[in-house]
Amino acid sequence: MEAFWIGLVVIFVAELGDKSQLMAMTFATRFRPWPVLAGITVATAVVHLVSVGLGRLAGDLIPTTAISVAAGLAFLGFAVWTLRGDELTDEEASRAKRATRSAFVAVSVAFFLAELGDKTMLATITLATQYGWFGTWLGSTVGMVAADALAIAVGRMLGRHLPEKVIRYGAAAAFAVFGVLLLAEPLLV
Repeated sequence: MEAFWIGLVVIFVAELGDKSQLMAMTFATRFRPWPVLAGITVATAVVHLVSVGLGRLAGDLIPTTAISVAAGLAFLGFAVWTLRGDELTDEEASRAKRATRSAFVAVSVAFFLAELGDKTMLATITLATQYGWFGTWLGSTVGMVAADALAIAVGRMLGRHLPEKVIRYGAAAAFAVFGVLLLAEPLLV
């Protein structure tokens, strides 16, 4: 259960202000919200399943202390990455608007490709090295879908972003806290 809640919170925070959240807003201005949310859910579930598999494999092959230090450094890197910001390029926005197939297929494919190598995928891999794969997979998937559902709602109702600066600083602070806790873990044991 711990893996579920940690995965949910970390990935929800990581997704705030991420380019895939901007994609969700863009898709929400063009398509009905339910096919967009369904496409996000399927793509996220698949990418995060691959992520926890990679994380579990790494967790079995690498000593626990090394994983904790690497995870802590990774989370501090995610904090810096989040502070730097993540923007939807004109090409990505154009691709989202030009989708000619069903909304579900267009969103699923776009989100699957956008998430490969993204910080939420890397964060899920990192979490899976520390916690159970199933709880991490389920929690990270729910966290990302919840954050993107928020983006869809905001995109549909307001047509503009949440205050980007506040979101970016909050997400970066959360990553930094998790990073420091992970780095401190081997010292406290």
